[in-house]
Amino acid sequence: MKRAAALVVAALLVAGGVFVSGAPQDKMIGVNVVLKTAITKAALAELGRFGRIRDEIPALNAVTLQARASELASIQALPFVASASPDAERTGAPVDTVPVDDFAAGINTWDLDAIDVTDFGVTGRVTSLNGTDFDGTGVYVAVLDTGLLDSWRQYFPQERIAEEYAIALGGGGGEAATVSSQPNTWEHDQNSHGTHVTSTILGYKSGPTMVNGVAPKATVIPVKVLRQNGSGWSSVIARGIEYVADLKAGPLAGSPVVINMSLGGPALDALEKAAIDYAIGKGVIIVASAGNGGARGMGYPGAYQPVISVAASGWVGEWTAASWWRTLDVPDPTTDIDFYIAAFSGRALAGQDLDVAAPGSWVRGPYQTNSGQTSFYYLGGTSMASPHVAGIVALMAQARPALTPQEAEYDLVASAIPLPAGCRDVRGPNGVVAPVCWGADATGAGLATAGAALAVTIAR
Repeated sequence: MKRAAALVVAALLVAGGVFVSGAPQDKMIGVNVVLKTAITKAALAELGRFGRIRDEIPALNAVTLQARASELASIQALPFVASASPDAERTGAPVDTVPVDDFAAGINTWDLDAIDVTDFGVTGRVTSLNGTDFDGTGVYVAVLDTGLLDSWRQYFPQERIAEEYAIALGGGGGEAATVSSQPNTWEHDQNSHGTHVTSTILGYKSGPTMVNGVAPKATVIPVKVLRQNGSGWSSVIARGIEYVADLKAGPLAGSPVVINMSLGGPALDALEKAAIDYAIGKGVIIVASAGNGGARGMGYPGAYQPVISVAASGWVGEWTAASWWRTLDVPDPTTDIDFYIAAFSGRALAGQDLDVAAPGSWVRGPYQTNSGQTSFYYLGGTSMASPHVAGIVALMAQARPALTPQEAEYDLVASAIPLPAGCRDVRGPNGVVAPVCWGADATGAGLATAGAALAVTIAR
């Protein structure tokens, strides 16, 4: 692996956490406030005593304001305030088009083999029932992330990206608490994170080769909520969640809608929680990464119980042959002895909810280090695990379009392959074999697989 690639991977293995700026008491900060009732003039006037109202979100009974950090306790004490917290930082142009409308017949890879979407040496899908290939048809997956690279049409079929619903949201934080829409910047990302995440769901074009995806006929809605450096604010993410929920309640009312959030931070923000509850109330199924904090615990919103959270698993066969990612066969049926939990994957602390695990160690996909020059890298992180499960959920929702968020989580947990605490000897990209160990707090219900999850959903 080239040094540049190694640096990219190393950075992603330690990234994915959230950093809350430690500000002096007199510094102006963004504050996310959720009210106990609807927004009223009286409430706005009272909050205005402590700072400047920057954004009103009637659907969530919430506002954002800019205030001094020292005023936070007074805002929290107001009788009409349900919760108030500092806006928390979160991490996680047309060119040539792809001449097909999906990659369902593309080559398969170790990670799709591991979750029973494809089988090594078999063309097409193995997630079939009564002659139906489950491929995500009719399902929308909103990817709340960094957006897509300028060159996204060289990686994905244009038909699979819902440009009419794509959006970029920015702002937030203490400097400018207002969240605003920034037209067209969703397809001018310089980070590549959102593009790599999307490639797991849809598949991608790698030179002349088509690579299969978990749900290659799903339709992805890019929702840019993270900045070019891969970080963002919880107020912006909440607005992104609300945006997707309103799509589900409006123009997409007849279609299943899934959200993937490969991002997170150390605490659940009040506004994020309100937005998640609002979206789930509309029927949106939310999947999020468990975070890359290891023993320090899971990240939020993934650790919030109504969210389907995903830990990062790896395969013991990785790096044991050249081009192993597309030439080695993951044994069937999937068994726990062939997999491990990555050391960086967030463990569930008290009060945190971890649901399932999915491939998140050394997943190959589009990642550009030079603007305009297509390139591909192996990346590791729970950011890579989450879209595998979001894709599985898309298959489940295709099979049962009325699938609720609660049913989706139950079916995934009920069908997961238990992965007990243990150790595995795993080869790294440098050829060194070393033990990787984990405890019972690292796996949730176990390994998610498409076939088993679909069987439970169809039998419902």
